Amino acid sequence: MVATTTRPATAPTARQVRARLRRSRRRHHSGSLGDTLTDVYVVVLFVGMYGWFAVDGLRGHLGSAPPARGDTTDRYWVAVALVLAGAGFVWRALRVVGPLLVTPAFQAWVVSSPLDRRAWLLPRFGWLLLGASAGAGLLGLAAAFTGGSDGTAELGWAALAGAACGAAVVSLSVTAQAARREPRWAGPLGAGLVASGVLLSLLVVLGHAIGFSLPRPPVSLTVLVGLLAPPVAVLVAARAWRRLGAVDRAALTTGTQFADAAAHLAVLLDPSMLAALVESRRWRSIGRVRSRPFRAGGRFAVLVRADVRRTFRHPGAVAGWAALLLVTYAVAVAVPSVVDVAFVVLAYLATKRLTGGLRTVSRSPGLRRSLGGHEAVLRLAHVVVPTLGAVVWYLAALPGVRPGGGAIDLLLLPGVVAAACWDATRAPLRPGGLVVVAPFTMIPIDLLRQVLRGPDLVAVLLLVQWLLR
Repeated sequence: MVATTTRPATAPTARQVRARLRRSRRRHHSGSLGDTLTDVYVVVLFVGMYGWFAVDGLRGHLGSAPPARGDTTDRYWVAVALVLAGAGFVWRALRVVGPLLVTPAFQAWVVSSPLDRRAWLLPRFGWLLLGASAGAGLLGLAAAFTGGSDGTAELGWAALAGAACGAAVVSLSVTAQAARREPRWAGPLGAGLVASGVLLSLLVVLGHAIGFSLPRPPVSLTVLVGLLAPPVAVLVAARAWRRLGAVDRAALTTGTQFADAAAHLAVLLDPSMLAALVESRRWRSIGRVRSRPFRAGGRFAVLVRADVRRTFRHPGAVAGWAALLLVTYAVAVAVPSVVDVAFVVLAYLATKRLTGGLRTVSRSPGLRRSLGGHEAVLRLAHVVVPTLGAVVWYLAALPGVRPGGGAIDLLLLPGVVAAACWDATRAPLRPGGLVVVAPFTMIPIDLLRQVLRGPDLVAVLLLVQWLLR
């Protein structure tokens, strides 16, 4: 007998798997390359056109509306604070989403196989790094142009600084995603950036109130960041590349739900899925709370106390409410010409931060049935906290907008509360309904009417304020 030997099967490489998947997609793909390029052209055209109009209009407005004292130093530091806070929120969003993602199908059939994880994730990481660098570079360029920079060197440094910072932030988030446990520096990094922006804004606002302005740095911050950020970005990108193989399956699918909810929001204009997901994640992060019985009282009083307790168990709502108050004063310092408009919009957003209880009760028939009583009483009990919060916020922000107030505030304050409650009592979105066929697109009237419930009343308030003033 002749002994036969079989060669052990070897796992395919990541390149072979990607080539096989591309061939499978081509067999099922009905569109042509021309259709894809046309779609890309339309998206780039619209983004570039409207983006240029927005940047150019904002630049013209800032140039024609200097700060109240004619000094642009406060505006400069407010812009720096805005960049720091924005970077902190971007970091938090990247940590929530991933940023490396795979679909459940890829998780089951590809990521769970004996495939070289680093080789499989390397193209995704490269495209993510390229997109983040390009987007952050364009954002830095637009910010510099909006701020009044005209020189090629200034715009170039701004684009370089933005691209390097974008690449560094994405690389750091990938490194944190590859860790088995949450790195100790991941949480303090985002919180530190946001806190730095808040403290800097507070210093600018307080200094403006007493007639003191922070001096400008002797060296341009844009040039300094443009010199220091690229080497750091290269180092952290190299570290992220070495850690790609350590990204496990659970980390790759953490942000899939958020990505699907964001796509649902962009396509159907329905934020309910994303809001519900964020709400569930937030309450699960709290974990355990101290249970205390309510004091004796009627149904209305107990419901109000429950809403107060729910609000303070959500520190982000109270922190956002206070942060919007600081934003109002920062706008009054940096761009006083738009402070009236910003005041109404920010008052609406601050009140909306406190309508979580009203929103939950209004969109949950089962909860209303379990609580019992008349539905009007349930809703009125959950209007107390937003109303009190709106009154306190409005009175605290009014000195920075209109010292002494006026008769128009007797209309704006109830209107802001009504707009926030009008938005909170909105029913879940129902797709379909009346659609108007326009020359360029179809306009879903019923869907827009549902989405704009609340902001439409804010627009009416802004119009009334403009007419009366």
